[in-house]
Amino acid sequence: MAQAPRTAVDKALDLIEAVGRAPRPPRLTDLADEVGLHRATAYRILVDLVRRGWVLRADDRYLPGTAVLLLSARAAHNSLTSLARPVLEQLAAHTGLMANLQVLEGDGSRVVDVVRPERLAMISTLLGDRLPAHRFAGPLALVAALPPEARGPYLDAARAQGHPVDGDAGLLADLARAEADGFAVEHGRNDQFVASVSRAVVPAPGAPVCALTVVGPAAEIDEEHLRAVREALASAVDTLGGLLARTGAEAAV
Repeated sequence: MAQAPRTAVDKALDLIEAVGRAPRPPRLTDLADEVGLHRATAYRILVDLVRRGWVLRADDRYLPGTAVLLLSARAAHNSLTSLARPVLEQLAAHTGLMANLQVLEGDGSRVVDVVRPERLAMISTLLGDRLPAHRFAGPLALVAALPPEARGPYLDAARAQGHPVDGDAGLLADLARAEADGFAVEHGRNDQFVASVSRAVVPAPGAPVCALTVVGPAAEIDEEHLRAVREALASAVDTLGGLLARTGAEAAV
């Protein structure tokens, strides 16, 4: 009996499954060969899967996306959350503050993993929530790491919610400061008693893969403590960036 031709859904699922079971982050050619698709066809499908959050693109390689991570607490060992989890735990332990992992999605960022010390149980983790760049440090750091021509959806989201885009208090000014400094700092915009500091992870030239964010009581992320928090965050970002770069280099061997 002849096998029925694969549907578009079959091809998409084949690619998602291939990304999930790959021992190392695969390239487009690897995925196309494994699932038996022409490179152009595989690329078109992957573009849609990235847009919908089922696959995450890191430079020229692919990882399980946020949709997969949110559906499964046991994402493949090569997933971003699995790779970043020890870094988050160390960052939270070193600072005594909450640490989270965020990725860009739609017109904001999605919180995909959190380590929260017990003493900060009163602060929401926002795990699984999508956060706008004009209210939170994580998406602000991520959008600031994008080229200006890619920032449109995030600016539009701010406008739609009545937040200024231009001027000293506007989102563009916040993005410029975060881009120049390398850190996004937010005090009391979403919660007057909570502050956060974030830095994007960009292991190779191109778009950011994710951001690490430290969150805690505003009194513990004031001018007196900010330098130490920034140093701990920068070290964690360097560590995660190195892990992502090494994983990609190993896959090329």
